[in-house]
Amino acid sequence: MTIRTVEATRYVTPLKEGGSLPAIIEADDDGLYVIKFRGAGQGSKALIAELLAGEIARAAALPVPEIVFVHLDAELARTEPDPEISDLIKMSAGLNIALDYLPGSIMFNPVLHPVAEELASAIVWLDAFITNIDRTPRNTNMLMWHKQLYLIDHGAALYFHHSWKSHLERSKDPFPLIKDHVLLHGAGSLQQADARMKAIITWEVVETAVQLIPEEWFDGKTPFATPEETREAYIAYFMMRLEASHYFVEEAIRARSILV
Repeated sequence: MTIRTVEATRYVTPLKEGGSLPAIIEADDDGLYVIKFRGAGQGSKALIAELLAGEIARAAALPVPEIVFVHLDAELARTEPDPEISDLIKMSAGLNIALDYLPGSIMFNPVLHPVAEELASAIVWLDAFITNIDRTPRNTNMLMWHKQLYLIDHGAALYFHHSWKSHLERSKDPFPLIKDHVLLHGAGSLQQADARMKAIITWEVVETAVQLIPEEWFDGKTPFATPEETREAYIAYFMMRLEASHYFVEEAIRARSILV
């Protein structure tokens, strides 16, 4: 896993309201990206969730737009007439995260866009694994671009890291909110997905993803003394959750049985 770093050169337009205040920015490689700001209300933990969930999904061959680090210079705020945007840029100076902008993409619609059972099962498994609460019919957080599905917006995942208390015990969370997943109805091969994903998401994959977290994103609001101890805590959580995957797989199967 490698993550490119680009320099933001222009704030183009906000995308929608919400805690992460995403926006389209232009970078020094002439590309357009959807940026998530570390200075937004959800803070750096939303960026960590975006990075870890996205790169683990990519390692499992699930479709995610390219993730990049975006360096924001506080001087960029001077060109922004909107004081709220200007303040956000100043508060987010340094490294942020962004996804490749997919021009012309449309929001996934479960009625119009059928998803193969194997892919649906893998996505449901992933979202249960990362405790992603944000893939529901109301807000699918999936795009269709050139007839291919893409997974976006994982900032609400990994909610355990907002309170590290008993995080290893919480790795066994069955994640009952999986009942609201937009693809659960079509996820008919969850046990097969479990075996396949656990074979792919190894310790090396998890460790590599965790090591990508920029040190400046650790805000000191953890019970751990150093960034390295925090990284080790993330790895331990993920590995225990993999080992205990039967908890959330059985929950997903149970929830699906009610739907069908």
